[in-house]
Parts: sequence; structure tokens; C-alpha cells
Amino acid sequence: MSRRELEEAALEAEIARLPDLGHDELRKRWKLLFGHAAPQSLRRKFMARAVAYQMQVAAYGGLSAATKRRLREIASAISNGDRTGAFSGIQIRPGTQLIRQWQNTTHTVMVLDEGFALDGRTYKSLSAIAKAITGTNWNGYAFFGIKRVARGNKAAAGLKRDSRLMSQPDPKGDARVPSRNRNERDSRA
Repeated sequence: MSRRELEEAALEAEIARLPDLGHDELRKRWKLLFGHAAPQSLRRKFMARAVAYQMQVAAYGGLSAATKRRLREIASAISNGDRTGAFSGIQIRPGTQLIRQWQNTTHTVMVLDEGFALDGRTYKSLSAIAKAITGTNWNGYAFFGIKRVARGNKAAAGLKRDSRLMSQPDPKGDARVPSRNRNERDSRA
């Protein structure tokens, strides 16, 4: 077994033991991991799960700054009663122009606060625009070449060295619009 596999197995074993620990031991671990005492009202089962999560954060890393920012946006939208805005995917700023050539015709779409505009008509989604242009169903984001920036798998890198409870020794996902050769004809055409 490699060192990484041994570290991961030890972490898994330690996490597996957490549900069997008492309130006092879980509170000690909570304080060590979170830096403050656990609230008195927490149930043992929840505390064990929170400690397990925090141990994994210490070992593998937590959420990226972009993910935390998106979660705050979702929470804010829901608290303001905007459920549709909370769960929409990639955010494109209003005023952005999306340009796509399809069968020797260039189509320019304007991103609005509430949807998208093409040739004087307003659409709720890019998929609806893609269908209007092509006559077939498309994922609108794929049709316009909008992709998330690929990020490496954090877990594949193995454990971090900061393992507070283990005995062993010791980042953006913004939407991007790729540049595209305007003379390129789509292979689906």
C-alpha cells in the first residue's frame, strides 16, 4: 500500500469510529477542528457528521472560493424569494453579446436581465434561441460554446499535510466564453 492509501485508510477508519464517541469526546474534536466550542444544543449524531466533514476538509481541502460565493448567492436568492435565480446555472452578465455562426449566417444574442434577445425577440433561455436558429433541440450553452473552466480533481492529489486528528506526520470556476473561429462551420449543420 502506498503512503497515500495508508493515510486515506487511516482517515476512513477514524471517521468510521466517530459515531461511537460520546458527547464529550466529540466536543473536544469539534473545538480542535473548528477553533471554538460546539453549541450546546447540537445532537451527538450531527456533531459526529460535522466533525467527519471537517476532518475531510483538513485532509483533502474544502470548497473553492467560487463554490462558496455561489452558495451565498443561492442562499441570498432564496431568502429574497427568487427560487428561479437561485438554481440557474452559469451566470452571464446582462449586456454580454453572444455570437454564433450557423449555416453561413451570424447570429448575435444580447444577454438581458430577464432572458436573451435575438432579432428583436426576447427568449427565456439560450436553448429556445438555439432551437429558433436550428429548428432542433440544443443545450443553449453548448450551442454558444459556453463552458465552465475545467478544474483538476482535488481529491486525486491525495491528503494534505494538515491532519489535526490523525497520527500521521504531517483555485475559480467562472463562466467563460471561448474565442471561436467565426468562419468555423458546425459539424452538426
